[in-house]
Amino acid sequence: MSIEEKIEKALDEIRPFLISDGGNIKLLSIKDNVVKVQLEGACNACSVNHMTLKNGVEATIKRYVPEIKEVINVE
Repeated sequence: MSIEEKIEKALDEIRPFLISDGGNIKLLSIKDNVVKVQLEGACNACSVNHMTLKNGVEATIKRYVPEIKEVINVE
């Protein structure tokens, strides 16, 4: 399984929670062990989206792909 496939699998684990809050997430790129994503819908404007990104998205992705250094939201 490629790194991209592992990251998509991690995002699939997170998506139901984001969708239930009116949002979603899209994988944009992976370069130098940094993942760029885009929070969509209600998640983009949410006041706690940074916390969701670091504590939810980044933590889950690192469980699937430990070599990932950081996850960044691109607006």
